Amino acid sequence: MQTTFTPEQMQDPKIQRANQILRACVHCGFCTATCPTYQVLGDELDSPRGRIYLIKDMLENERVPDEKTVKHIDRCLSCLACMTTCPSGVHYMHLVDQAREYIEDNYKRPFSDRALRWVLARVLPYPTRFRIALLGAKMARPFARLLPDPRLRAMIAMAPKQIPPVSRNDDPQSFAPTAPRTKRVALMTGCAQKALNTDINDATIRLLTRLGCEVVVAKGAGCCGALTHHMGKSSESHAAAAKNISAWAAEMDGDGLDAIVINTSGCGTTVKDYGHMFARTDLEGDARRVAEKAMDISELLVQMMAPEHIARSPNMAEMGIAGADATAPKDSDRTVTVAYHAACSLQHGQQIKTHPKTLLKMAGFGVVEPADSHLCCGSAGTYNLMQPEISAQLKARKIRTIEAKKPDIIAAGNIGCMMQIGSATGIPVVHTVELLDWVTGGPKPPALTRTEDHPNPVPILR
Repeated sequence: MQTTFTPEQMQDPKIQRANQILRACVHCGFCTATCPTYQVLGDELDSPRGRIYLIKDMLENERVPDEKTVKHIDRCLSCLACMTTCPSGVHYMHLVDQAREYIEDNYKRPFSDRALRWVLARVLPYPTRFRIALLGAKMARPFARLLPDPRLRAMIAMAPKQIPPVSRNDDPQSFAPTAPRTKRVALMTGCAQKALNTDINDATIRLLTRLGCEVVVAKGAGCCGALTHHMGKSSESHAAAAKNISAWAAEMDGDGLDAIVINTSGCGTTVKDYGHMFARTDLEGDARRVAEKAMDISELLVQMMAPEHIARSPNMAEMGIAGADATAPKDSDRTVTVAYHAACSLQHGQQIKTHPKTLLKMAGFGVVEPADSHLCCGSAGTYNLMQPEISAQLKARKIRTIEAKKPDIIAAGNIGCMMQIGSATGIPVVHTVELLDWVTGGPKPPALTRTEDHPNPVPILR
């Protein structure tokens, strides 16, 4: 793609990066085939190629963003399926993030939009505030239909019926391995996940210590910055990221770290991009060190787990997995079927496609994938709150394709996907690491027992 940035504009490193990305685009349109919003809306401007043209025009002419441009940029999920599809290597993520920052700095949104974004930015990244908001949403649920704004209704609908108790495992501390020590890792405990589902971090700690890892929750680490970063609020996102970088760099310079483990794939995509976010700043060196150490939990487990970790588990009989060892039921005639939902931030953002499925198969589960597994479920961070109509269509399609596989369990590696999918199906939804923890001796994931949310647990797993 030809660009016409002036020499003066090209003095800005951000424009240099935008120019590099824009020039890589060859207009081929392959991205439209895998763009969820283009498939739903059928508008070229709601495809990556269309948005690239809008961003190019906006940046080259340094113009105040108009309502049309903002609408189409806001509709982007940042699922990054286009980056997986693109034959030219166009780094759309960096371009659309820059466009969002430009819009945030140069466009005055309607008051309702500004208010919603202000609330989300000051609630979701803070677990205590988020818990309070969830309690408020729970109390407001009977009156949700009276609210005029569908975005407010979506916020209330997102609140789980049962808010999990606070887990003290999220506090800064170190967990000693229960097997001979092989690694020392930092666990990113996140922000929204600590309010929505405390079982994931607990299961991760149990599993890693069982495999010989010393697990550290670093003092000062918290939100990765993704939630505000994708709203274009760069000062807020960078401030959150800088705290993580300082906290993990201190651990690396202290007793050392073999990895920074992340069990929310949306966070992982952002942390692995810290080097770019802090390029040409005083934190660049530490940011790149952190990004290089960052690993999705599945990346580490593929390195560490072996069949012998599973074969000796006393939980195999409870799970009804035949052939694992002598404790499996003699009359077991089926394998528990797990539908694996590939989070966009994992399969497209981090290009991790096989590890979770490999681990689940090693554990004895029958693994199936829904049709069009490359398409987004519609969660996408705060997208389901800010674009509820489009999100609902994507969710409905995802649920149809998953339920068509008739699985016993749905597994995913991202809390946003879990909440989105779990809100629309009676099939239990769990994190992949919860199943791996259970199969190696941990407790049964709470979602697999009879609860208000899941009144009909999988019979074979009662």
